[in-house]
Amino acid sequence: MDESAAASVSGFFALRTASPPEGAHRPLALLYAGESAPLVARIDTVAARLRTSERRVAASVAHLGLASRLWSIALGPAALTGRFPDLSPGALHWDPRRTAPDDLWLNTAESLPATAARIREAVQYAHLVPLAEAIRRDGSLSNGLLWGNAGSALAGALRELVTWARTHRRPDVSGRARALAAELFDHPDLRSTGAPHDPAFRRRSCCLYYRCPAGGLCGDCVFDRRPGSSVSRQPL
Repeated sequence: MDESAAASVSGFFALRTASPPEGAHRPLALLYAGESAPLVARIDTVAARLRTSERRVAASVAHLGLASRLWSIALGPAALTGRFPDLSPGALHWDPRRTAPDDLWLNTAESLPATAARIREAVQYAHLVPLAEAIRRDGSLSNGLLWGNAGSALAGALRELVTWARTHRRPDVSGRARALAAELFDHPDLRSTGAPHDPAFRRRSCCLYYRCPAGGLCGDCVFDRRPGSSVSRQPL
């Protein structure tokens, strides 16, 4: 698969499939099986960057970032080319010390037809479900918050693709991305995470970023104002 197509959207959509970038990339399958050190290291790094002493805040932000990468590397090529990489956890390698696009490396060039059912199997079931379990092993985050992150990440990937398609006059890309996202959101774990299920998505839970010393509200935040500053809507 042509890596440059999705990478043209942004580095967040890029996925290395050639020789791996220098680093300590490990198959995500090992993380899901209980190898916790990479995730612990990532949460530690995020906590330091955000200058937060609340581990659950750093864990949520770390989870949101990886969920965004996973949706993006599937939905991007799917919308652009009609196929997406085989993202099997044993083939997809992650280095928690690196940022996009060097954090992920795929050691196979196999690709799959871009249907919502295939993407759901590859991302939601194969990655997001065991990733949520791994995050919860590190600390107490609610299931609603983690699925809210997943919904926010999916909507964010869609928003980037629609913006790219508008700029490059590719309504076909926008149409495919919207159709795939609509089907992906039509699942019990994602359906109630926020609405509408398009680039205007607003989530119904909070990722906790506002609790960082310099944190504010995300673009799709459930709150109208930062809690404590004025009256704000409460997350469901």
